[in-house]
Amino acid sequence: MTKDWPRPVVHFEIVARDPERLRSFYSELFNWDISEGGFMSFDAGLGGPEPGPGGHLGKGDAGGVVLYIQVRDLAESLERAKRLGGEVTAEPFQFPDTPTLAGIVDPEGNRFVLVQQ
Repeated sequence: MTKDWPRPVVHFEIVARDPERLRSFYSELFNWDISEGGFMSFDAGLGGPEPGPGGHLGKGDAGGVVLYIQVRDLAESLERAKRLGGEVTAEPFQFPDTPTLAGIVDPEGNRFVLVQQ
């Protein structure tokens, strides 16, 4: 029997109590073009680093999903996130031979990691 292929992540959903507020937050923070209405869709980002997205599992106090999103300027993105109502949860840090990372939460508490290659 041939080993089956790994399945890629092809979509994600951000659940919000106030979708309009988060629409504004993500549109301004990540330059995402998010549609209006009851189902606010947006296209996947283009031009991410090769070989493409990967993932990992980690131990934590609560379950959930954390998205890692590439930004050009980490310091500017952290300041923008704060201005838009987000909160910095981890100042920039780096493991050996890895990109620089920083943690934020959006105005409703969803966790994200910003990645500067």
